[in-house]
Amino acid sequence: MIFPLESMVEFKEGMYEITVAASRRAYQLAMTKDPLLEENDGKVVSLAAKQLFSGDVHYSIEESKR
Repeated sequence: MIFPLESMVEFKEGMYEITVAASRRAYQLAMTKDPLLEENDGKVVSLAAKQLFSGDVHYSIEESKR
């Protein structure tokens, strides 16, 4: 996955966390055929990462019910 370097340096949470969030967001974008993909040359993962780092899309961690 390609993440904006400057955003990665400023990111205070875990990298695993943002990687999982980006993977899930990329899946959503691909499944819905989001029109933003055309503007981003079809680069699903980089669009997802951009959305997460910019705060356009938010995520949360749910506790396991085990």
